[in-house]
Amino acid sequence: MPRLEDALGILQRHNDAREKPTMSAVLTAEEQAWTVLQKKQDEEEERRCPSLKSIPRFFERKSPPSEEPTNALREDVLKVARTNLLHRKSSEEILDEEDLHGILALLKDYARKCTPDNSDMEVIDYEGFSKIREELLQKGERFRKCFAPPIFLKFPRTERGCIAILPFFTFVVRKVTMKQTRVELSYYDEKRRGYLREKDMENFIFELIPRLPQLNSLQEEFYPFYVFTAVRKFFFFLDPKRTGRIRIRDLLSSPILLELYELRHEQPLEAAEAASNWFSMQSALKVYGAYLELDVDQNGMLSKSELHRFGSGMLTDVFIDRVFDEIQTYRDAETGEREMDYKAFLDFVLAMENKSSKQAIQHFWKLIDINHEGVLDGFVINYFFRAIVKLLQTKKFDVASVDDVKDEIFDMAKSKTPGIITMDDLIQCRQGGTVLSMLIDAAAFWRYDNRESLMIGTDDDDDSIL
Repeated sequence: MPRLEDALGILQRHNDAREKPTMSAVLTAEEQAWTVLQKKQDEEEERRCPSLKSIPRFFERKSPPSEEPTNALREDVLKVARTNLLHRKSSEEILDEEDLHGILALLKDYARKCTPDNSDMEVIDYEGFSKIREELLQKGERFRKCFAPPIFLKFPRTERGCIAILPFFTFVVRKVTMKQTRVELSYYDEKRRGYLREKDMENFIFELIPRLPQLNSLQEEFYPFYVFTAVRKFFFFLDPKRTGRIRIRDLLSSPILLELYELRHEQPLEAAEAASNWFSMQSALKVYGAYLELDVDQNGMLSKSELHRFGSGMLTDVFIDRVFDEIQTYRDAETGEREMDYKAFLDFVLAMENKSSKQAIQHFWKLIDINHEGVLDGFVINYFFRAIVKLLQTKKFDVASVDDVKDEIFDMAKSKTPGIITMDDLIQCRQGGTVLSMLIDAAAFWRYDNRESLMIGTDDDDDSIL
């Protein structure tokens, strides 16, 4: 089987004595070669299936993601061709920093002719907008989309028909950044299907680390754990059905990617910003440090008893049992006990920290829906809340009656069907996170039950116990 390097070497030696073609000649040759190949393929398919002569093919089965390519050389050539295509798009269609500076300079030049006397806001009319477009098109077609007439109409106009240049320029920068990101992510789409698998996302994050100033002090030994930590947030929120892939389109429209790109800033994040940003070095080290602290036997995995110490240590035994019943676990070779790995722990942390999110409610639903019937009834609520009562009684706290709590949960969930709560009820009532906390975390329930006294600071001593 010839290697890609050998094939490229043969082609290069063949072309050494030839004059370098122009770009237009290259594009024409590519189009002609594609037409020949397409015609040959169509004729072969029509020979195998004569009906294609009168009925065009409207469906083609895609091979499953796990299927290995049968022609390694062809796959390598396709990868190189795709890389070259993306590089060409990046260099020919995407505006660079010099282009953006040029646009801003032209906007300011033409804005002075249209600025109202009674306003400091710089604006531009459509005539100036068109002149800028004509001037920029002399440098290349890549400017056309930014200065198309519909773009001008997107922005609010003054009485004189002008638009403010600052919002317009911000829009252009955002579009350019989005396009750059789209091309960058496409480099990692090995299957060329518009989505990234977990392996692809890990490669993307790993190669992105050296380009993020906020991670300059991150030790290289921690890179793999940082990658796992970062990738899990993308898959937790953008792949709730656990398909193992995320569409690039969803990545681009997600605020999670913007959160990651905050680490591009040269100026260090404020302490509060770093603490709230999942991708910051401080946050990643904190999560991994918590995992190591819970791992008492230092075997790299967490058992039930070790996970029980999570947070305030007031998660109920019933809930911890359900966690280990539903997630993927690994058996300890010595004890035979089922244990959780770091990736499962990251999902657990993300769910606990974002209980009110739709994705967290979906994650917890399979844990609390013990009958797998898609509903919670009074029996299920009693099942979980009895464990809350038992745990709080060991701390010598008075607890409300089970019936009162059950009625309050049904009131909070605003269930459409009396006597049962669905997952959609929890998501739509906007108090799903509170309901979940009341059923799985004794400390969270105690804080909820004593919320009024805590607001006026009369129970500080009791709160410190939890």
